[in-house]
Amino acid sequence: MTAAPTAPGRDRTDPGPQPPRGEQDGTSPGPALVNPVLPGFHPDPSILRVGDDYYIATSTFEWLPGVTVHHSRDLVHWRPLGGLLQETRLLDLAGRPDSGGVWAPCLSYTDGLFHLVYSDVTSLAGAFKDVRNRVTTAPGLAGPWSDPVPFPSHGFDPSLFHDDGPDGDGRSWALWMEWDHRPGRHPFAGILLQEWDRAKGAPTGPVHRVFTGTELAHTEGPHLYRRDGRYYLLTAEGGTSWNHAVTVARADDITGPYEADPAGPLLTSRHHPEAPLQKAGHGSLVETPGGEWYLAHLAARPLTPRGACVLGRETALQRVEWTADGWPRLAGEPPLPGGEALPRTVVPVPASAPAPLPGLATGTVPQPLSVVGPGGDARPAPPWSTLRRHPDPGWIEPAHDGLRLHGGQSLGSTHGQSLVARRQQATEFDFSVRLTAHPDSPLKMAGLVHYYNTTLWHYLHLTWDDELGRVIRLGTCAHGRYTEPVPPVPAGDGPLDLRLAVRGPEGRFSWRPAGSDAWLPVGEALDVTLLSDEGATLGDPDTGHYTAWGFTGAFAGLCAQDLTGGRAPAEFTWPDYRERHDGRPVRP
Repeated sequence: MTAAPTAPGRDRTDPGPQPPRGEQDGTSPGPALVNPVLPGFHPDPSILRVGDDYYIATSTFEWLPGVTVHHSRDLVHWRPLGGLLQETRLLDLAGRPDSGGVWAPCLSYTDGLFHLVYSDVTSLAGAFKDVRNRVTTAPGLAGPWSDPVPFPSHGFDPSLFHDDGPDGDGRSWALWMEWDHRPGRHPFAGILLQEWDRAKGAPTGPVHRVFTGTELAHTEGPHLYRRDGRYYLLTAEGGTSWNHAVTVARADDITGPYEADPAGPLLTSRHHPEAPLQKAGHGSLVETPGGEWYLAHLAARPLTPRGACVLGRETALQRVEWTADGWPRLAGEPPLPGGEALPRTVVPVPASAPAPLPGLATGTVPQPLSVVGPGGDARPAPPWSTLRRHPDPGWIEPAHDGLRLHGGQSLGSTHGQSLVARRQQATEFDFSVRLTAHPDSPLKMAGLVHYYNTTLWHYLHLTWDDELGRVIRLGTCAHGRYTEPVPPVPAGDGPLDLRLAVRGPEGRFSWRPAGSDAWLPVGEALDVTLLSDEGATLGDPDTGHYTAWGFTGAFAGLCAQDLTGGRAPAEFTWPDYRERHDGRPVRP
């Protein structure tokens, strides 16, 4: 039941457009990784090494399974392992608002157990942030994961630090940022620290406010490390947009006082709108077996300078060196004059990295649309996701060369959508699928969607018209306002193919009867820039009052609706997602 096999993520040996070797980092030619290493919506990376294996966990917000993880041996080639939170007992996202759900996970390892800490945000607009922080453990990333227990929750971006190095005392510490809703106070109230009792699964002892940030403010995303007898606190500052940054503070004692790096941010692109990687911030550190250090961080690639980031916030890696007086710095020459803290696009790999995982060096690992679970249920395989509900046979089933969806609620709903989608990972791509469905009511629909959130999407779908019978309709939603830019197109009987072609800021839909070679356009080009963080965010930066946030990225997906409640089925076969680089198609 596989469909159009694809490799997991873009083949990093053929990354598409990139600067000449050495242009972005000033180094001599040699083995290198090309940023972003995780293209498309993969924000807030938490990087971890266990032995020779590296893992990056990223935020998933309203998408399931929760907390996407990628695995690598060389920091260049990354295999998606899917999401860790695959059960309702671990994560229930029904009703979560757009860009709510899972924020900024932290993945750590000690005592033979993986520890996963994550925020589940239930409301985020206005003055308040309602958050439930949780921690769960497992002997391996495949599970089984323990029932989550509460973690300090008067703020978000929780993390765990295990002081288990050669000079450590073996204790664990919880960190999180505190949110302050009170008028006249900055809502980002600082970083808190409290000892975490691993045996009891609970905090213990006093809470310490260890850092209130620098002049960049908006201090969040804490991660703690120990090196040469000092404790280093990494935080994200400046807000997760154009002023974003990674800042560093250090202390001799874990509870402080922490001194901010006098040189300023370790990483930021805030002063250089011309740099290819924008919004650089929210980082975490990892040390290689050979003693080299790397920084994982989020970044974005707008279509135009400081324009729409349709791909969302992505994951990049930087090599880090340490000064004689013990502060971290980005390695290599800056890519632009005065840009010492700018993210590099091309970065040297570790000197003694193991061989990549089998298949990843050539992009040959097949990726089906779905896999069959132990009970015969269909589960979307990486890189596919579902929206706010876990797969179950009531709405998703395996089908030959694809899957069958039973119609759910509308694309504007935060409950019960029947939608399977994958991240848009390139600014140019083609996405097509064969659809078999038999709608007999205008309330029954199935098709191909270019989706950002419940209020921002473009949807080519098969439905029913009382006068024309089966028809193709093109619907668009811009901040909740639904329109159809062209009249319905009679579709006749039988299966049909749907296609979305995206070229930067424009997207075009087309269709054809199954067996035909000629694609028939539906309408004119649509505005893709709406499907972006910038398109989704609504508010007043002067007052700081926002009514909507955009923290995810565009998805290309398959969906079915039955607003009669009858769960009408639709079969999707041979889905094909192909990126285009330098004008030529490339299978990711």
